[in-house]
Amino acid sequence: MTLTDQLTDIRSTPRRKVLISGASVAGPALAFWLNRYGFAVTVVEKASTLRSGGYPIDVRGTALEVVRRMGILPRLQDAHINSHRITFLDGDGGKVASVNPHSVVGSTAGRDLEVRRGDLTDALYAAVRDDVEFLFNDSIDTLDQSGHGVDVTFRGGSRRTFDMVIGADGMHSRTRELLFGPEEQFHRYLGYCFAVFTMPNTFGLSHEIMMWNTPGRAAALYAVGDDDEVHAFLNFAHPEPPFDAFRNPEAQRDLVAAVFAEAGWEVPGMLAAMRDADDLFFDGVSQIRMPRWSSGRVALVGDAAYAPSFLTGQGSSLALVGAYMLAGSLADRDHAAGFAAYEHNTREFVTVNQEQVGEGDATLFPTTARALEQRNDMLRNLSTMPRSAEGRPAHSALTLPEFMPTT
Repeated sequence: MTLTDQLTDIRSTPRRKVLISGASVAGPALAFWLNRYGFAVTVVEKASTLRSGGYPIDVRGTALEVVRRMGILPRLQDAHINSHRITFLDGDGGKVASVNPHSVVGSTAGRDLEVRRGDLTDALYAAVRDDVEFLFNDSIDTLDQSGHGVDVTFRGGSRRTFDMVIGADGMHSRTRELLFGPEEQFHRYLGYCFAVFTMPNTFGLSHEIMMWNTPGRAAALYAVGDDDEVHAFLNFAHPEPPFDAFRNPEAQRDLVAAVFAEAGWEVPGMLAAMRDADDLFFDGVSQIRMPRWSSGRVALVGDAAYAPSFLTGQGSSLALVGAYMLAGSLADRDHAAGFAAYEHNTREFVTVNQEQVGEGDATLFPTTARALEQRNDMLRNLSTMPRSAEGRPAHSALTLPEFMPTT
């Protein structure tokens, strides 16, 4: 079939209707590519609007090629956070080492990007908002695949039928629960919990991170620029997932305060700020590992299918790459063949990145005094050694294929 035949065939065929649940990273990215391939796309998002702000996230390796092909790379480059250093502190607040951030996270200066999460979601939304339908303040209530499509009932009461439904609704995916059952069977807990929030920058910090550690506990202040606010981060080892706290914000605050009671440095002030924070985000450090990512006409993408945990720094990048691979796999295939191709061609890349962490093993967050001293020795060496020009291979382990021409 010639290129002209392909495009003619696409334009003369009724547009396949796809519902995407989630308007964070994977959802809008998938909507962009599906629209390019001639699909009629609807995105439903339970929040009333896009979530602005948010903690910094990375776009690295293969994901950079995705955003370049989307045409949003220059915008993200303009939004890049150029952190100058990470300073590590001991339990008394004394300096252990000050290192280039790229030395620690495995990214490459001048190529990989770090941006505020809201800057990425804004760029993705701007690239697709005029071409697809967005339904805010709504969500999927039920899915029924007994007919020739997917009959969807929304929380708002409306009902519609789609050819396919894609869950891009995060680690705690409602779509995944409807399709495969409770999250616990796919949840791989890595032994830590964390809390993130913003607080006033009364520390004079600029373009830098300060991180305090004792065994099993870490506190960090991250100034992404010269702003009057910093991102506060509290991470701690916890043997079992505190499922009760996941559902109760006050229980989250109580748990964090109890773990960090009597801690030094700036931690008491951070705990006080956490009590009043209106943007507190608390969760376990976990991965989602599934034997398959689709069932019938419904599939999952991004954290809903394969959350790698923040320890890898690859959550947003996997979402971007997965969205590109899923859309391209569906471009000239039916749903069954497309979902199979998506999984076949993407799973190895996902696995390589997920395996950047082992269960309960986080180099930056040691749980014993011996492990903490070993980490500190490594950091002292990093501060005096030249940095490698290459990032970790996992970030770039997949070369993006060229799919059929876009319409």
